[in-house]
Amino acid sequence: MLGEMSSSEALRLAEDRGLDLIEIAPQAKPPTCKIMDYGKWKYENKKKAMAAKKKQTLITIKEIQIRPRTEEHDLQTKLKHATKFLLEGDKVKVNLRFHGREMAHQELGVELLEKVTKMLEHISILEAPPKKEGRQLFILLAPDPVKIKDYEKAQKSKKEDSPAEASAES
Repeated sequence: MLGEMSSSEALRLAEDRGLDLIEIAPQAKPPTCKIMDYGKWKYENKKKAMAAKKKQTLITIKEIQIRPRTEEHDLQTKLKHATKFLLEGDKVKVNLRFHGREMAHQELGVELLEKVTKMLEHISILEAPPKKEGRQLFILLAPDPVKIKDYEKAQKSKKEDSPAEASAES
């Protein structure tokens, strides 16, 4: 901390030390500067930016497509995929597409989306309620970390209980 000084004085001081004068906070009154090696400062900032980028999580949106007349077994298969996506931390967009005369019975589509929401509520939260875009209705489900932790704990205890039951029956 050298205190307040003129820019020419600070520049001369930096040159005497063989370093650079770097303006840190130009909006401050008076502007704040540091005497340091500019190349090193630039390198360290780049490293910090890379570390921050590594820590950020990318959330992708996976899409599941259904129709109002999708059969129960097919729906269960699609819900298994949606469960897998949610457990991996991805958001799931459930897209219900109407064809032809199905548009006359949109309430069936809304009921089906509500059923899907209810079936996946043990690991997700409804982020966007049913919205209509043209001939499509869709909902957006996001993984709920608390519910996922409880679900995984329940699955783990289920796996631990099943070998014990098998040996007890023998």
